[in-house]
Amino acid sequence: MQVKTDTAPTALTGIKPSGEPHVGNYLGTIRPALRLAETYHTIYFIADYHALTTVHEGAELREYTDVIAATWLAFGLDPERTLFYRQSDVPQIPELAWILSCFTPKGLLDRAHAYKDALARQQEISAGLYSYPVLMAADILAFRAQWVPVGRDQKQHVEICRDLAMNFNRAYGEILTVPEALIQAEVETIPGTDGRKMSKSYGNVLPLFGEAQALRKLIMRIPTDSTPVEAPKDPETALPFQLYRHFATPAERDELAARLRQGGAGWAAVKQALAEVLERELAEPRRRYQDWMSGERKRLHAALDAGGEKARTLANKLLTNVRRAVGVR
Repeated sequence: MQVKTDTAPTALTGIKPSGEPHVGNYLGTIRPALRLAETYHTIYFIADYHALTTVHEGAELREYTDVIAATWLAFGLDPERTLFYRQSDVPQIPELAWILSCFTPKGLLDRAHAYKDALARQQEISAGLYSYPVLMAADILAFRAQWVPVGRDQKQHVEICRDLAMNFNRAYGEILTVPEALIQAEVETIPGTDGRKMSKSYGNVLPLFGEAQALRKLIMRIPTDSTPVEAPKDPETALPFQLYRHFATPAERDELAARLRQGGAGWAAVKQALAEVLERELAEPRRRYQDWMSGERKRLHAALDAGGEKARTLANKLLTNVRRAVGVR
């Protein structure tokens, strides 16, 4: 295993607090991000300003912010090794976003996927949604992040960030770090209980901290075909197995795949195996999450406050150079 060194690159990830986390969030974002922290200098923040595009109840946003913080801490995020903070605790970020917006061609934002999707759906579009990529660019550039872990569907945001950084640097010199997208293709699409991408909007999620019995019931409802128990089956097209392989050991995965191919393993047995490996991985984080959300909220907030103080100090170094370059005090 690689070991993080003082010269390791910096990677930054934002987590939007807009709902209860599910297994897809864990596999697609949390687990790979925590593994990344072993070899990279990592900066992870709760994107509460971004959440304002959809969450308009103050109490709800505060609760979701705590939920996200407790989730990541429950799975082992170490605030001593990873800079972890609320986006709203760093006023330098919206300040930088305004400066960057003055270097942002309208046509660039017109091509943003979220904006085009909202247009296609004939949704009401706020200025916040329209300028979302600029705030995201400020999140990245304020901390001189070199790498941004994203799925392929988010790569455009990094490309926009790169364009804005280069626009600014052409005007004022090499002040902003131009980041790269870090795409981890093996975890980019996690199937839900209906085979589509796991998403709250589809109602096909497995709750990350659901009780074991309730989670097992959801797993047993995953649709499968009517192939008899004794008949061979293709594990590569079996939805329960596609989820199982993310939690099983290589030996467990290979053994169950072989049983499916040769016949003799029914879908109920595969679903039961999925429930068991899922509970094995989630039981202890569930307990820690419940501790953070019940008796340890003050300690939770203290960890975020400490991260915010460090983040402000770090961002202010970059903003000092930016302000000097553009001519504001």
